[in-house]
Amino acid sequence: MDATNDFQQFENLEDEQLPIAKHKLHNWTHFAGIYAAEHVAATEFVIGATFVALGATTKDILLGLLIGNILAVLSWTFITSPIAVDTRLSLYTYLNKIAGDSMTKLYNWANVIIFTVISAAMITVSATAVRFAFNIPPQLNWYPTNSWFVLIVLIVGTVVVSIAIYGFKAVSEFAGICAPWLFVMFTCGAFVLLPALSLEVLGKPLPNGWADFISLGDQSIWTGVNSDGETGIGLTEVIGFAWAANTITHFGLIDMALFRFSKKKIYGLTTSTGMMFGHYVAWISAGIMGAGAAVIIGKSIVELDPGDVAYYALGWSGFIIVIVAGWTTAVANLYRAGLAAQAIFKNHSRKKTTIAVGLVTMIVACFPFVFSQILPLLTYAGLLVVPVGAIVFTEHQIFPRIGYTRYWLHYRQLTVSTPAIVSWALGLVFGFGLNALNVMSFFYLFIPTWIFTIVVYTFLAGRYGAKIKYPEAKEKERLRNINISKFQEQKAEGEQIIIKDTTLFTKILRGISLLVLLITVVLACIVLFGSEDAEMYTQNREVFYKYAFICTVIYFVTAYWALKRGKIKNT
Repeated sequence: MDATNDFQQFENLEDEQLPIAKHKLHNWTHFAGIYAAEHVAATEFVIGATFVALGATTKDILLGLLIGNILAVLSWTFITSPIAVDTRLSLYTYLNKIAGDSMTKLYNWANVIIFTVISAAMITVSATAVRFAFNIPPQLNWYPTNSWFVLIVLIVGTVVVSIAIYGFKAVSEFAGICAPWLFVMFTCGAFVLLPALSLEVLGKPLPNGWADFISLGDQSIWTGVNSDGETGIGLTEVIGFAWAANTITHFGLIDMALFRFSKKKIYGLTTSTGMMFGHYVAWISAGIMGAGAAVIIGKSIVELDPGDVAYYALGWSGFIIVIVAGWTTAVANLYRAGLAAQAIFKNHSRKKTTIAVGLVTMIVACFPFVFSQILPLLTYAGLLVVPVGAIVFTEHQIFPRIGYTRYWLHYRQLTVSTPAIVSWALGLVFGFGLNALNVMSFFYLFIPTWIFTIVVYTFLAGRYGAKIKYPEAKEKERLRNINISKFQEQKAEGEQIIIKDTTLFTKILRGISLLVLLITVVLACIVLFGSEDAEMYTQNREVFYKYAFICTVIYFVTAYWALKRGKIKNT
């Protein structure tokens, strides 16, 4: 095949089935915003309580979460991002080139189900906050018991689907607006409720120093004793929990779907906004908020739902944080689910498949059990996809270095990859077998499973044709990629150019949005440092509730207005 200007072969393909065009790549700020918003989610309230129930100590939490989240950032940076930037393809499309149609369809179906359930859980959490605000009874059964709750779920779900169908750009813009506010509110929530804990445990509104804070944490939050009254998890388990929490997206390579838009491989480091500020700060803050809310309400932290915790930490802004945090995670995961579905139904656009998946997601979200089971789902989903990530990593990174041929299955024009299917199956048997035998902590099972699958796939692929050279097919592939680039360049010439509006009014709007965030932090600091006794603390907390909500409203109005004004289409 010659490198010609005949682009008819690409006209009928969806953009999602081709490498991302150069003009559609994004700077690091987009990814920083996406990860910041997605990983400061409503589930952080639950995970904060989980560490309390598991019986971690304060020092283990502070150090273990730091190490574990750094390892997660490095996993995205050195495993996921390089492959995504090299190929400019989502895992769903790239896997088809490596493993053929049969395995790819099975794997994509698994991802559609996984991300549909995750999105549904987040929608349910958001709806729970609305339920709390309108005094709708708690949904304690596996099925809904109130028609108003169902209506709220459908309304919340409609917003999520509406954002997700517009693709990566809409997802990143939505995340970019929400992320700064989520950071501020999670931090402020901890500031506001820390005095309540300190008054209860230490008899004073503020710990005097680091030793006082550790003592407060050990006595009232991370006590080192689990919910059964036994010695809890240690430092290594905390590190493993933080590292393994997102194996589905870094070792499992699901986030190739996001990083294929990245200009540079090093942008994998932008995940630190989600891990260090999101998982690290948010999980610690959630523990403090949960324990503080439990003191005020008079219940155990594990008995509280996100709506309870958020309300007593942030007032009416708490309802908004649960809704928004649920939305940001649901939108990103529904986008992934739509991509996986589009890879299955290639004759339909990603928008159509996202709408279809979104409708199913909204139905599933009506059943409250989906949220209560989200943590086991995430844990097992990670182990399920890690072998597939290992297969792709092996083919892309290891094969060229040992003299094997990358894309050998594609060059042989096969539709079924026996090495890939067998390696995935053996990887699952190996991983879940180690779990059944209780050989090691579940949080670290993904590491030996990943290594085992790499060894098995390398051995089998070598026997099935990876050792053979395919010069003619390789040259044909190279020319096809040249044609794709030329096609995308030609297509880009006819697209509208978007330039940023730098007018004074837009700058003022952005300034106001940042100012109200600063005011919110100042108000929280007044509660934390300006409460001399219990009475003054209560008064300061009520003032914070009132004005923080006003600042929240102003922030979203000005931030969204600035976003809309900040883009001018120049044809």
